[in-house]
Amino acid sequence: MSDVTRILEAAQNGDPTAAEQLLPLVYEELRRLAAHRMANEAAGQTLQPTALVHEAWLRLTGNPDQKWDGRAHFFAAAAEAMRRILIERARKRRAVRHGGEQQRVDLAEFDLAAPAKDDQLLAIDEALEKFASQHPEEAKLVKLRYYVGMTIEEAAEALGISPRTAKYHWTHARAWLYCEINRGSQQ
Repeated sequence: MSDVTRILEAAQNGDPTAAEQLLPLVYEELRRLAAHRMANEAAGQTLQPTALVHEAWLRLTGNPDQKWDGRAHFFAAAAEAMRRILIERARKRRAVRHGGEQQRVDLAEFDLAAPAKDDQLLAIDEALEKFASQHPEEAKLVKLRYYVGMTIEEAAEALGISPRTAKYHWTHARAWLYCEINRGSQQ
């Protein structure tokens, strides 16, 4: 049993110091995963990986009734929390009251900033939600790979499946999502 799993069990049993013990063990891994995910965000992004980790941590530990079924469940929940945070921020930036479709202008160089990837992120999220309703286990793999940046081997370990099965699921999910997103963009 890993230290993370042991501490998660202690937290479930009411140990008030468990969260304090857990953060140092998982922080660097969460930070690395957040940095990987943030590298794919559009230029001009104001959210930093550290802030993403902290926001996800608050969501993960803010509910005293939350139960964790070990390390894999915790990191899957962290991936989901990061995904939701990024989706919420994309929706907020796209909202008309926040400037909607307007583009940022870099005043130092008077050039337009790189176009935001918010529409792409929202299209992926919509397709992923549809995919998850049909293939929930494969959707978990996609979330760990796409939103958290885990490798096939890391995601397989987190989900308790073989790397070969993870590769199969990843291939199927990518093909399905590609078709769904293309179908949506043609409408």
